Amino acid sequence: MLDDRTGIASEAAPELTQADIDRRVFELYDEYCHGRIDRRTFLARAAVVTVGGLAMANALLPQYAKAQTISFTDPRIKATYVAYDSPGGNSGKMRGYLVQPAGTGPFPSVIVVHENRGLNPYIEDVARRAAAAGFLALAPDGLAPLGGYPGNDDDGRALQAKLDQAKLRADMLNSARWLKAHALSNRKLGATGFCWGGGTTNWLATEMGADLQAGVPYYGAAAETARVPAIKAAMLIVFAETDERINAMWPAYEAALKAAGTRYEAHFYPGTQHGFHNNSTPRYVEAQAKVAWERTVAHFKQHLA
Repeated sequence: MLDDRTGIASEAAPELTQADIDRRVFELYDEYCHGRIDRRTFLARAAVVTVGGLAMANALLPQYAKAQTISFTDPRIKATYVAYDSPGGNSGKMRGYLVQPAGTGPFPSVIVVHENRGLNPYIEDVARRAAAAGFLALAPDGLAPLGGYPGNDDDGRALQAKLDQAKLRADMLNSARWLKAHALSNRKLGATGFCWGGGTTNWLATEMGADLQAGVPYYGAAAETARVPAIKAAMLIVFAETDERINAMWPAYEAALKAAGTRYEAHFYPGTQHGFHNNSTPRYVEAQAKVAWERTVAHFKQHLA
């Protein structure tokens, strides 16, 4: 079968697990996810690196139908898209996915920050998971100034790379402040995010100081060490066991957290790699993702009640 996006013949993607996929294909996928190679190059290189490499590569591409764990119509939540001002951002306006628990509130609030490709269905589902656990959740779409998440990750990644990155962070900061001030918020705010969103969660902790009560970055770039003393939030930091680039940042980050007297806890999850919480690809490790999420919810309940 010919892949109509790449022009490369693709094999049918079987139900492969993490154990079935060659480490070299995972490494190529990491390069692709972070925008260092395009989709065509990823598939082409995977096809020659090992027998069955193309099938492995295709299996790693997101299947978002699998990512839904909380239905849009779940009676425990109410979800809607919202628009709000974002001064200093990429357009001065932002759009996000707001999910509230059933009831009248006020609720503790949590901002859910997407990866480097905009507000895709996986991140929307994470926002619904947070709301089902009792939090007022906002998942902002950093691509809103360009029309929003385009419906696929390749185009989303390209669009996000085109944005002014400082203004994109301003959009996330404004989103966090908007959520904290929401009429349904108890004025206690937590932040979590994945990959780019994990790094942004660390950054939000330095920018917001005492205005952020708790942070849970998932495999994200460390905060700038000189800015770590500004962190007042209780931090729960999530790492994959195999994630060389991100894990290499930890010793300096931890030293800065200790020197600043910041409340923090860090966990490295055995048998995992970057992206292990994302249940739309075989990088997902169900048992470890479940533990990480349970700890996330408990952390927010402890510090945002």
